[in-house]
Amino acid sequence: MTIPTDARAEALGRLPVREAVPELLRALDDRGVAVLCAPPGTGKTTLVPLVLAGLVDGGPVRRVLVAEPRRIAARAAARRMAWLLGERPGGRVGFTVRGERQVGRGTLVEVVTTGVLLQRLQRDQELAGVDVVVLDECHERHLDADTAAAFLLDVRAALRPDLRLIAASATTDAEGWARLLGDGGDDGHVGAGGTHGGGGPGEPAPVVSAPGVSHPVEVVWAPPERPVRPPHGMRVDPALLDHVAAVVRRALGEREGDVLCFLPGVGEIARVAGKLGGLAGAEVLQVHGRAPAAVQEAVLAGADGGRRRVVLATSVAESSLTVPGVRIVVDCGLAREPRMDHARGLSALTTVRASRATAGQRTGRAGREAPGVVYRCWPEAEDARLPRFPSPEIAGADLTAFALQTACWGDPDASGLALLDPPPAGAMAAARETLTAIGAVDAAGRATERGTRMARLGLHPRLARALIDGAQEVGARRAAEVVALLSEEPPREYGDDLAAAWRTARHGSDPYATRWRQEARRLEHALTTTETPRQGDAQASDGPLRGGDRPGRDGDGPAHGSGDRARGSSGSARGGVGPRDGNSGPIHGGDGPHDGDGGPARRGDGLRGDDAVAGLLAALAFPERVARRRGERAYLMAAGTGAELGGGSRLGGAPWLAVAVADRPVASASARVRLAAVTDEDTARAAAAALASEGAEVRWADGDVLARRVARLGAIELVSRPLADPDPERVRQALLDGLRREGTGLLRWSAQATAVRQRMAFLHRELGGAWPDVSDEALLDRADDWLGTELARARGRAELGRVDAGQALARLMPWATGEAARFEELAPERIEVPSGSRVRVDYGADRPVLAVKLQELFGWPEAPRIAGGRVPLLIHLLSPAGRPAAVTADLASFWKDGYRSVRAELRGRYPKHPWPEDPTTAEPTRRTNTHR
Repeated sequence: MTIPTDARAEALGRLPVREAVPELLRALDDRGVAVLCAPPGTGKTTLVPLVLAGLVDGGPVRRVLVAEPRRIAARAAARRMAWLLGERPGGRVGFTVRGERQVGRGTLVEVVTTGVLLQRLQRDQELAGVDVVVLDECHERHLDADTAAAFLLDVRAALRPDLRLIAASATTDAEGWARLLGDGGDDGHVGAGGTHGGGGPGEPAPVVSAPGVSHPVEVVWAPPERPVRPPHGMRVDPALLDHVAAVVRRALGEREGDVLCFLPGVGEIARVAGKLGGLAGAEVLQVHGRAPAAVQEAVLAGADGGRRRVVLATSVAESSLTVPGVRIVVDCGLAREPRMDHARGLSALTTVRASRATAGQRTGRAGREAPGVVYRCWPEAEDARLPRFPSPEIAGADLTAFALQTACWGDPDASGLALLDPPPAGAMAAARETLTAIGAVDAAGRATERGTRMARLGLHPRLARALIDGAQEVGARRAAEVVALLSEEPPREYGDDLAAAWRTARHGSDPYATRWRQEARRLEHALTTTETPRQGDAQASDGPLRGGDRPGRDGDGPAHGSGDRARGSSGSARGGVGPRDGNSGPIHGGDGPHDGDGGPARRGDGLRGDDAVAGLLAALAFPERVARRRGERAYLMAAGTGAELGGGSRLGGAPWLAVAVADRPVASASARVRLAAVTDEDTARAAAAALASEGAEVRWADGDVLARRVARLGAIELVSRPLADPDPERVRQALLDGLRREGTGLLRWSAQATAVRQRMAFLHRELGGAWPDVSDEALLDRADDWLGTELARARGRAELGRVDAGQALARLMPWATGEAARFEELAPERIEVPSGSRVRVDYGADRPVLAVKLQELFGWPEAPRIAGGRVPLLIHLLSPAGRPAAVTADLASFWKDGYRSVRAELRGRYPKHPWPEDPTTAEPTRRTNTHR
């Protein structure tokens, strides 16, 4: 169909970015770099590349590369620019995304995903023939876009000072990008056109701003009537989704035009769509990275027949797209970001509050064509507390693919790259550990031949390892098919059995199965045509892309099994994955010789069925997630994290699983298995060989010393047998560990030993100095000082129980200073009272107590003092029956004031005992009057 020239001219003429184009061109001529800030709908994605290429307004002809973060945006931008020229994509304007390329010999403007741009940079660092690169939507801070910017600045500084670079966004940290482009892109080289750059090194790049669209957008605050629970992990409160559906219905009734509703993920879109079922007079459409291309194109084409539309979308619709007819935006206020849980070895998306920049992007969708309205589903008072910009992906994501990118680029630790945010050291160390284990980098972090081959496959390094090593075991076709399943998690209705999902996709006709077949063919072709590069030729490779499609994100990076990779080590760094210990023969498993549609898969003389093949490939990709059964539906993964199957899973009962996809529900100690394959111990050992260990183990467990020789696969115990002659030092350490865990009660504490400890504690408290602390914590800290001999002889709990703690404790007394000789003087065990009795002093309380019958103290003018006269004894005066009658530390005062009332109370009860009127002159006695 021929498009009228006047329609195209009118469309071009009303794009507000036109006003900023002259300033942008001057900035590029002067500096070669610029930051373009243009609100949604101004034409920054469509008009600017056409002007730069000389296709509009008659400028010099240049080749322009436009990088978009998502495939849907890349296709849409190319089609829109082609429409403005009266053409179809593939002419002067084309696009390249993973699995699809429409570019011709005369193409001047090519729109690519940032993943494709990264691959191209790794293959051709100079970007020969390209004059200008536009990095669109920089504000989203996706890792591949940040990486591409760093690489391009490196290229400008070292190889192509004439290469022009624009960072473009509707809402971005303009100052940060200006500093980055200025520091990294202007080093005094001669710029395009033969003139020296206008600014010195370190001067920020020019920031060019375009006026916004004139159509106003009204903001309507529409918070839920009742509080909703904040998001946790992937969970969104169903009450919020009910509210969003209600707001959509309200908006349709109050306003004219189509509705664009933003939700965090595919699951939330499906649930809200279900709540909008039966919506009269409106069509409900679902747009996300996994939606079929036909659906995406239909949404972008506009309504057909005048029927109103409700478009439920993830972040793919935030930018670079115009959805015709939209006058209303409903914003739920949530977004998804990747997070890496290193402690549990799981990486997943998490639901967060959308930033103010994101909210601004979404609002702009309502005013692209006419005045509009946005309904924000949160209180106005909370708006100011939202983060200003989204979190940069580099701060929380798995960096394995990024680390391989930088290694192939020649900068393993990324220290020489111009990045807005440096990669976290811990995440980079974890990434290098994984890459080293799979043979992708050497000990210094440099890319190996194997690593550069992995990078050329356009997969996450884990999946590249599975594809390369798995193909040697089961053939290229079957390996490619399983890895394609792992690269984009199958729909939930496919179930949690990877092999069953494989069979479903093989025979399916749904959109996922179509995409899967296309990706499997791509991977098989890439595997069979990619040549192993020469030694040291890492920088000529195609770098790995960012982790592929995930809910709410559409990119061409390396797929990663729905964003839930676990850090860890992988075995078989080179070549195949034969059984351990030199055993020959096939790695068996799965459903026997059945082979599905892929032909026989052989190893030795054995046949592998779908289950065995799926288990092998999943184990190769995620070796730390091989798991052994430990309960009805419970498993332990090699990484040490528990895993549980969902109810009704057909995987239950399998002794071993290779877990491909798992997430950890909030407040749960175990991960939830979402996709796994049955496997066996031989396959698990082979795939996770780097996690295998065998050796003597001496530790405190279950209340005693456990000494045995153990073979493990990570945290999974495979085989153990008792150790007859364990190392004495390790036994001693185990005993110490037992004491720390269970306390000094493991020793034999007689009454005498307990009393000695209490007396020593009293002296430490009152005198300090040479007298040691004998609390449990202090005793355990000095265990070698007082228990060294006993620990050297003991072999277990029984021997500890025979240790005389009092005798051992005496070693801590201050013998060297001579203070130990005064132990009985300072803290006497017994005190002789006037009656002649030697009464034991109780040191168990805060103050030492002397409990004695009142009649035995007649004539004693005052209580004795101990600890060198510092501490008076607390006297518990007992009745003749041994019950407390009075407590005093001042005996003289008691005789004067308190004795009279005690005498009056007890005299009648105990008439046989003496109760003299003057106790200070009476004779002390242990006897009654009848025995005197």
